[in-house]
Amino acid sequence: MSRTERERFLAAPHVGVLAVDSGTGPDRGPLAVPVWYSYVPGGLLTVITGRDSVKARRIRAAGRFTLCAQHEQYPAAYVSVEGPVVAIEDRLDPDEWAALANRYLAPEAARDYLASAREQLAADITLRMRPEHWSSADFSTFGADLPEDR
Repeated sequence: MSRTERERFLAAPHVGVLAVDSGTGPDRGPLAVPVWYSYVPGGLLTVITGRDSVKARRIRAAGRFTLCAQHEQYPAAYVSVEGPVVAIEDRLDPDEWAALANRYLAPEAARDYLASAREQLAADITLRMRPEHWSSADFSTFGADLPEDR
């Protein structure tokens, strides 16, 4: 993918898989968990997570993480980005939290989620990562003559 294509793809509402060093030595792989995220082309990648979560502790220790977003249906495509954490904000911005919920949920579901999870405003933190290393692929050009129902 070109830079513009990969940034546009990452900006779309895909569930990301965040990966970070597990910190447990060579006998364990990285911690990898699905997350909601936000990204504006040319900007920082943002993840909101529990202040005391394993993910937050590991990211603080490592100082960087990877996020991979993918389109699972045919034709497959993905963007993976890795970089340093440039900010850990201890206070969660309610407007940013609401925007994230509305990015992933239908309006009524987002409203219900936000109303039922107000305690997260005090329990969550915002992580901001500057994308440094990119990897991407778009398989739509491969097998273009294959049937649509694959």
